[in-house]
Amino acid sequence: MEITDEKFPSAKELEKEINDYLNKKYGKQLKFGMTPSFGPEPDPAKMKEEPEKETKSGASKINFDLKPEELEAFLDEYIIKQKKAKEVLATKICTHFHRIRFSENTKRLSEDTQVGSIKNNIIMIGPTGVGKTYLIKLIAKKIGVPFVKGDATKFSETGYVGGDVDDLVRDLVTEANGDIELAQYGIIYLDEVDKIASSNNLVGPDVSRTGVQRALLKPMEETEVELKVPHDIVSQMEALEHYRKTGERNKQKVNTKNILFIMSGAFNGLEEIIKKRLNRQGIGFGAEIRSKNDEEALLPFVKSEDLINYGFESEFIGRLPVAVVLEKLDVSDLYEILRNINNPIILGKKKDFKAYGIDIKFEDEALYKIAQDACQEKTGARGLISALERALLSFEKKLPSTTIKHLVVNPELVNSPSAELKKILQDPKNKEREETFQKLAQEEAQKLKESILARKKEFLNRYGVPLDEEIIDLITHWVMENGISVGAAYQEAIRIRQRVKSFETNFLATHELEIIFADDALNGIIQKSIKENKDPWEICQTTCKNYEYGLKLVKEKTGTKSFVIHQEALQNPEEYLNSLVRKSYE
Repeated sequence: MEITDEKFPSAKELEKEINDYLNKKYGKQLKFGMTPSFGPEPDPAKMKEEPEKETKSGASKINFDLKPEELEAFLDEYIIKQKKAKEVLATKICTHFHRIRFSENTKRLSEDTQVGSIKNNIIMIGPTGVGKTYLIKLIAKKIGVPFVKGDATKFSETGYVGGDVDDLVRDLVTEANGDIELAQYGIIYLDEVDKIASSNNLVGPDVSRTGVQRALLKPMEETEVELKVPHDIVSQMEALEHYRKTGERNKQKVNTKNILFIMSGAFNGLEEIIKKRLNRQGIGFGAEIRSKNDEEALLPFVKSEDLINYGFESEFIGRLPVAVVLEKLDVSDLYEILRNINNPIILGKKKDFKAYGIDIKFEDEALYKIAQDACQEKTGARGLISALERALLSFEKKLPSTTIKHLVVNPELVNSPSAELKKILQDPKNKEREETFQKLAQEEAQKLKESILARKKEFLNRYGVPLDEEIIDLITHWVMENGISVGAAYQEAIRIRQRVKSFETNFLATHELEIIFADDALNGIIQKSIKENKDPWEICQTTCKNYEYGLKLVKEKTGTKSFVIHQEALQNPEEYLNSLVRKSYE
């Protein structure tokens, strides 16, 4: 055999070539490995900077402690109207997750498992744009469970058209970052479910619709879904890599026993079915119903038999024991949505302009005019986005090219955007407009502050952490500057405080010296972290960089093991440490 000098690729080179090919073909989600590890080795020095975070998995990540009234109060902060819907959803969803916790805690006491357990799966009925999806997203985020939304019209019984209903369950694992246990406590939300009701005028079975209903029966109750599927090349490559490393075939399954299924749809025509049933029962509704609004008032009287008559299989409706009806939104409701300090529509538009360094404020009259325009579109809250874009698109295009940094949205601007833009460009430094802007900014700040103060006790009960007036002022400023919600800002301040406490614990474990950041120092760290966008751990580390040696000197001299750090240390850490050392020698 002739031996050539041709160089064969090393394992790392071969691995790189294969991964380059897989990335081009299937994207970065697939990775092939031949070498023991990927990426650079971790830096041991950096590993000591921060203690290992306690890792939680599965059900321990879920906020089980929420009570129905607490969840309902949270929803009230974001959702206008829909009182009955919020009440039912908060109660049944809280009960669902508390029941899971109760079952998990008592499982070890008995080998018996309850047979025929019925989940609180929910069907939501209401016109488009009333906040059905938004409600469930808020709840899932608050509880801390993975959330997947699907469109019922895109699924089929076996997957030969659109997608397989089991894909929804697999998507939960993706949303849970691969944590299968956590995915088994997730929420699957299926919209446009009224579109899979069978057509009453068809001769023979409506396979494309009733087939999807039947395919959902087992997942809605309890079944096991294979995580790896034959037609998924990525899954197969991952399984092959696992087998190569361990020699074991790993068949991972997702159990749907605790997955909550929520269906929603507009259900056009359902009112007529309810009306006929009520008339047959002799209640007398028929004589009173004369308008469309009267018919819509019948929806809260919906029963399972009405949904079956609408075109659903009885087995399918039987797995949706909780029905929620949402109300149609009128002009006043849309106006209240825009005035809500947590509404994502106005917050989002403020962020759009803030990205160009432009602050935007809205007069109440302008918000009402936008609500009127949106109501005419008959698409609920979705119409607000269209109305807002019509009013502000020309400003969003033109103002970034100017020196204008403040914009007041008034009724004239909403009525005639082009004319108002022309006036602003002709007189960009108009004193009256600037005074109006400053007045609106002060009113907004006062409203935000009052909102935070009103919830101070609630936040204290929820997080166990009091925040003083100084931090509340900072949160108010932060909300206005960054266009985030009050709740998100408050939680970020709590998170920063918790990071500081974690640093204190780590310092004690590492150096056997206790440091305690006083309230003024804590407030200073929160302020510095928010204003300079810095990690609080990094701020603490910079402040206490050389404290180990200085504090040990103080300990040797005085025997003191615990030290309180005040705000002066943040401005000049070295001078503050020197003052502590000098005092110990006096």
